Amino acid sequence: MALTDLSHTVEDGLVTYRGLPAPIICDYLSREAADGADLSELSLSVLAEIPATLVRVGKAVPIIDESWFDERDIAGRAVLIQTDWSRHWNTEAYYEGHPYLTAPAAIVLRDQGARLVGIDSYNIDDVEDGTRPVHTALLGAGIPIVEHLCNLDRLPPDGFKFSAVPVKVKGFGTFPVRAYAAVPELRARHARRSMAYPRYALRVATTRPARH
Repeated sequence: MALTDLSHTVEDGLVTYRGLPAPIICDYLSREAADGADLSELSLSVLAEIPATLVRVGKAVPIIDESWFDERDIAGRAVLIQTDWSRHWNTEAYYEGHPYLTAPAAIVLRDQGARLVGIDSYNIDDVEDGTRPVHTALLGAGIPIVEHLCNLDRLPPDGFKFSAVPVKVKGFGTFPVRAYAAVPELRARHARRSMAYPRYALRVATTRPARH
């Protein structure tokens, strides 16, 4: 199946409806490097209808190392990491002690050819020291990151497709998305046996690392 982009690029000063003010767009929230892609330059092939694999880590693992990705079918796939941290969404607890990946884990995902990496946590990196090695490794290799996911407990381990497409904004490196999974009916029925009450919310970080 071929994906055809039917959207215009939104950029600073662009008027889309006469009489309404144009947007002001700057790189204040961007994570792009001078030679990195912004949201408008990302191909739909790394954002939509991606074959996906779910890695169920669970509540008891705050630091996710490379062993979680050994012997998994990762190449060309969206790798979604379920930590159940989304249960803290919209509380102060969401920002403290969140699960995150180690730098070696990011390198394994990069070297094994992950197409996108998502997590149901506040940040895919440890935010304490500000170095963000996971962002550096993945975004530097052109692998988008989707954070703040939820409802991953409703997915099967594999056999589904993942999509998370942001607005096509020039000059932005991060933007909210509507992320969803397309699950075949039989697999969805099996996954619902352990379904929890739905939650919602997500954001996407999709460009190369920031200048330091």
